[in-house]
Amino acid sequence: MDKLKINLPKQVNEIIKVLQEHGYEAYAVGGCVRDSALGRKPEDWDITTSATPEETKALFHRTFDTGIEHGTVTVLLDHEGFEVTTYRVDGDYEDNRHPKEVTFTRNLREDLLRRDFTINAMAYNEKDGLVDVFGGMHDLEAGVIRCVGNARQRFSEDALRILRGVRFAAQLGFEIEEDTRSGMRELADTLQNISAERIQIELIKMLTSKRPGLLKDAYDLGITKQFLPEFDQMMETDQETPHHMYNVGEHTLHAMENIRADKILRLTMLMHDMGKPKMKTIDANGRAHFKKHAVESESIAKNVLRRLKFDNDTLHKVCKLVCYHDYRMPAEAANVRKAMNKIGEDLFPYYMEVRRADVLAQSLYQREEKLSNLDAIEKLYCEILEKKQCVSLKDLAVTGKDLIEAGMKPGKEIGDKLEEMLGIVLINPEKNTKEALLKTLHI
Repeated sequence: MDKLKINLPKQVNEIIKVLQEHGYEAYAVGGCVRDSALGRKPEDWDITTSATPEETKALFHRTFDTGIEHGTVTVLLDHEGFEVTTYRVDGDYEDNRHPKEVTFTRNLREDLLRRDFTINAMAYNEKDGLVDVFGGMHDLEAGVIRCVGNARQRFSEDALRILRGVRFAAQLGFEIEEDTRSGMRELADTLQNISAERIQIELIKMLTSKRPGLLKDAYDLGITKQFLPEFDQMMETDQETPHHMYNVGEHTLHAMENIRADKILRLTMLMHDMGKPKMKTIDANGRAHFKKHAVESESIAKNVLRRLKFDNDTLHKVCKLVCYHDYRMPAEAANVRKAMNKIGEDLFPYYMEVRRADVLAQSLYQREEKLSNLDAIEKLYCEILEKKQCVSLKDLAVTGKDLIEAGMKPGKEIGDKLEEMLGIVLINPEKNTKEALLKTLHI
């Protein structure tokens, strides 16, 4: 595999060649080499070189300083930016994230040694081919996440690597090597020094991967305890009810795997039952109940999303879906129209996916009936859309202006009357005409 051939983008090759022609070493490095070896299209192409930032800047017409104190300059070629970083050795880390100082080196091996995992510590150029000092290609073939050198040292340098390791395992379908796992477990509490924004990014990448269920590994290693203790509580809450065959946490993991890899949907499934530990009661027959857990889950979801610095749009959508994840109804058109109004036309298709994923993560008890009910609701929903039936005020055949023209005084009563008319139309869609609705006025 050391004969690996990577088709470098034209600009990347050009930057490397310019540096080489002036007596410097230069390689594509890190994730782009890993992804190329896996047959994936890299998102970014990073270049590492023996040239100092000043030496790099002297060779290209258009550059700007990206992180020059850490040796990185961005070279602009054909209106595209490429980060070029000088080989470096990191000094002591003071905050489990950033080195106090960096020292530039002319030695590629020293630069690769400071990187997180073997699969990310490979370099490539056309002249030398693959430079794989730490067995990254072997680990890629074996499907293993392994730290470069000493795992504890790598994680004490940058605690975010602990979460990144689980995320890579989830994205690539790899296993985490035992010594690397031990290092993660030992240093998990240092994740508390990492910013919420950084943790959020890694969490989303993990949740939207092919294996969101690997969050269980994060739990087993004491990682979720540091930034998502609510998940740990779910993993410790049993569900003594015929509707369930897993504890709350395991049900959550299955529910996430049952739904497509969309950020809003996966976050909803992660949080939909977070209220269950607090709301659990056991009746005289030893059966568990979780009354009003959806409302409690919504409240917890709001706190978690705020704590992890999610944007307001994500917070609004996830909280609404969490609140209505257990909203059940007989499959009748009027019920579906009311639900579309309550949940929102934009979120209703998401709600249907959430309900289905939830049911499929429960026991087989009444599963056929539950799924038949959802199928019937889905059919009615499609018919409502097809017939363009009114489910919100924006599609109501009358407006506030119409009511004023018909003799109503401006004020709060206008809004109340429109809501009342909407209620009529949700039950009887054929009454959504100006004439029929104005007849309900008693002025």
